[in-house]
Amino acid sequence: MTRNLIVRIAIAGVLLGSRAATSGEPHWRYSGAQGPDHWADLSPKNAACAGKNQSPIDLTGFIEADLAPLALSYSAGGSEVVNNGHTVQVDYAKGSTLTVDGIPFELIQFHFHAPSENLIEGKSFPLEAHFVHANKDGDLAVVALLFTEGVDNPGLAEIWSVMPKKEGERNRLSPPFAADRLLPSDRDYYRYSGSLTTPPCTEGVRWVVLKQSVTASRAQIDAFSRVLHEHNNRPVQPIHGRPVLQ
Repeated sequence: MTRNLIVRIAIAGVLLGSRAATSGEPHWRYSGAQGPDHWADLSPKNAACAGKNQSPIDLTGFIEADLAPLALSYSAGGSEVVNNGHTVQVDYAKGSTLTVDGIPFELIQFHFHAPSENLIEGKSFPLEAHFVHANKDGDLAVVALLFTEGVDNPGLAEIWSVMPKKEGERNRLSPPFAADRLLPSDRDYYRYSGSLTTPPCTEGVRWVVLKQSVTASRAQIDAFSRVLHEHNNRPVQPIHGRPVLQ
């Protein structure tokens, strides 16, 4: 099986689908005997969860670098909101891209974690969004957006208005949602190499973490947490000497 196919199966089964999509595989959770400390032991397919280039991390010890401006070309492709039991995500139609290292990556979906998975110099945030992209070879790039508590977020309000309350449910977004409505105008960023933050914890993911946060109200943060019934953030992983560029 090619790496391309393996990665796409991982995206489809773990990030895009419900737990039913991984029937036959051990269920994983964010706590207890199926929690993050045990992910690598639940299945041989999760061996990377014990790897040395895992995400999330506490971003610190920044190295100054000549990072190119973030090259995003997003159209209104957010078509459906899905509750997969691990997160709430928005599935995205083809045609929206992020270009990293001169390579175009297509936006597949974006989803949320509460509290944040990545930390900035030890600081946690109440909510984090991950915009997941794949290129033609199956390589992955994730843009992370951090939320601080503040005023209502209009983009979240639109998504939350059709947020499925039960695992396995999915609701249409009409009209389709443009993902860049959630992003700040200042798109300066940190960069590091990491992994998916859920099993199978595939490594080699290009991580782009936006420096500028946006706001979400306490009511919006609580509404997301009530739907999932537990925190859905993997603890930070050892950096193992990886550079964090800015």
